[in-house]
Amino acid sequence: MQFVQGLPQGVFVGQTHIQHPKALASEQSELDGFNLALHVNDDPKRVQTHRMILLDEFAEFGVDKITWMTQTHSTICHTINEEMPLVALIGDGLVTQKTGHVLMMMTADCLPVVLGNAEGTEIANLHAGWRGLAGGIVENTLAEMKSKPTWAWLGAAISQPCFEVGAEVKEAFCSKYAELNTAFQDGEQGKYYADLYAIARFILKQHGVATVLGGDQCSYRQDQDYYSYRRHAKTGRMATFAYMKK
Repeated sequence: MQFVQGLPQGVFVGQTHIQHPKALASEQSELDGFNLALHVNDDPKRVQTHRMILLDEFAEFGVDKITWMTQTHSTICHTINEEMPLVALIGDGLVTQKTGHVLMMMTADCLPVVLGNAEGTEIANLHAGWRGLAGGIVENTLAEMKSKPTWAWLGAAISQPCFEVGAEVKEAFCSKYAELNTAFQDGEQGKYYADLYAIARFILKQHGVATVLGGDQCSYRQDQDYYSYRRHAKTGRMATFAYMKK
């Protein structure tokens, strides 16, 4: 399991890949690999087995809890520590101050953003597609946190040359932050190419997050590493994880 370097001591962040030595075979070729999503018409037993494999791997690092969500491209963020919800939380952001608790966020082109403070006592994990970014998922997550985050890590997402959007997407951002005009390159027939990484960096720095790591992958182009909804509409999901070691 690979972890992000340069984070506060005891904070571990990373992202799963398509390839995993214990991934179960699938009868659906589009879902080959280490799919972790229940909502893509995969065999639920297969997905749950993959999730249990992850829990076993994390247990070696003192993890005793994993929280998944029902993600909806919203701006809803939850704080969860000792609580054990009977049903999956609905939203796109998670915050915790509990050590040994892994926050999970699934993506397949949307941008995973992990936040944390300098002391390593609070973390957040959020799912930021363009709708979430434009609507305020970053801002809502910052407001939900009890401490001021000083760093962020951006996981694998679709890169600008592969992410064509309509004028309404550009307007959604530029009407809020005029400076984000530079995050859009002109395409053909009134279309644009949007840079999710640049948008997220701008918003984070506007709100005082000085150190922004990552943001150098492409889920669309790196087809051996990551699932991509734009590449194949029927596909699996990888997961970005974040936790604080006990």
